Amino acid sequence: MPGIRGTRRLPGCDDDQVDPSHAPAEEPAPRWLSGIEAQAWLRLIGVIIRLPAAMDTQLQRDAGLSHFEYIVMVNLSNAADHVLRMSQLAAQCHSSLSRLSHVVARLEKRGWLRREPCPDDGRATLARMTDEGFAKLASAAPGHVEAVRALVIDALDERQLHELTAIGDVILKQLDG
Repeated sequence: MPGIRGTRRLPGCDDDQVDPSHAPAEEPAPRWLSGIEAQAWLRLIGVIIRLPAAMDTQLQRDAGLSHFEYIVMVNLSNAADHVLRMSQLAAQCHSSLSRLSHVVARLEKRGWLRREPCPDDGRATLARMTDEGFAKLASAAPGHVEAVRALVIDALDERQLHELTAIGDVILKQLDG
């Protein structure tokens, strides 16, 4: 775990009781986090945990949507004809196809999206936002944008916004492998 240091021994491990001929090969020492690295990591973890919860709370209270449902709908609203392949939508939402399928099924039951076969590829499924879904998104957007401004955007100057964008790009690239 990042930040764990020290020389405490596990119970029952005495160096003088180890038979050197059966000792495991020496592993490289862990690369512990420096002070600033640990601070940055813990701040990021704080944001990762608290910001989605705050976004979910606002959207559930004001629009009856989860933050992820909102992100799915935003991605469809920005697509040509409000339609995307499910695989492309999953990638744009930084989600697994399985998680997206469950969310799309919920949104479909509410009449905000519909799934249909892809005419170009019988193996693919399209997600299409309905007019009702677009209206729901349009009614949810002002409150959500205000929360994003209040919690993130207005707290940063333009230079910090550029830095946040660059940092996000680097971390997302690492996650994408």
